[in-house]
Amino acid sequence: MGQFYETIPEHLLKWILEQKMFWVATAPLSGSGHVNVSPKGGLFFGLLDDKTFWYHDLTGSGNETISHLYEPGNGRITIMFNAFEGSPRIVRLFGHGTVLERGTPAFDEFVKKNDVQVIPASRSIIIVSVHQVASSCGYSVPYYEFKGFRNTLTEFFARKAERFAQGKEDESMERYWALKNAESVDGLPGMQIACKTAKEQRITPIPKMVRASSLVKRRMVAGFAVWHLVFVAILSAICTVFAQPLLRAVAYRLLTPA
Repeated sequence: MGQFYETIPEHLLKWILEQKMFWVATAPLSGSGHVNVSPKGGLFFGLLDDKTFWYHDLTGSGNETISHLYEPGNGRITIMFNAFEGSPRIVRLFGHGTVLERGTPAFDEFVKKNDVQVIPASRSIIIVSVHQVASSCGYSVPYYEFKGFRNTLTEFFARKAERFAQGKEDESMERYWALKNAESVDGLPGMQIACKTAKEQRITPIPKMVRASSLVKRRMVAGFAVWHLVFVAILSAICTVFAQPLLRAVAYRLLTPA
């Protein structure tokens, strides 16, 4: 049976910090936008108190979480943990997220105060102000054995940093962010430094998936869906074929003298 709390209860604080991975869920305000769920692994997270969770956001090809948190009037975020060993358990932290981008005074102050190790892949710190906690059974979650963390991402950006240090300007993190982290799949603005760099260096962000809004527009013509137009065309053709003999008969009767 699920239990709900306004703050993270004491018996869950230690358990949360022992977990090896969690999931982050956000969504744009638009109903036609895409809901995003991202897995996070490693030791890059923590608790400031019983209602404040944070995690070290590493650079990747997407930036949905950042875009959704930046969207005016949005900021909704859910963090989910579940047990892969021991007693079954699922814990969700519902809250509002704040982005501290790397290179800003707020980021520097946070990592210094909380002794966070900054690495080449570092992109931001996400702080979640928790307003609701949910704990449920997790009886259907399978057992998994933890074998270790992957180093691929950190090694990739470490090599990138080395090439940049050797004088290869195209390997800068700012340029990577401008290419891949300047907007979401729905076209929402992403990292502020990414948008600024893209504008200053005239970098066009790499196109992502086809947006749902674009698909809707293509399927609609003057307020009618494409299948509506196809149906009308077929119906018109059928009417034309069957109506022609009748029209000829009527015309013959009208034009033939009595």
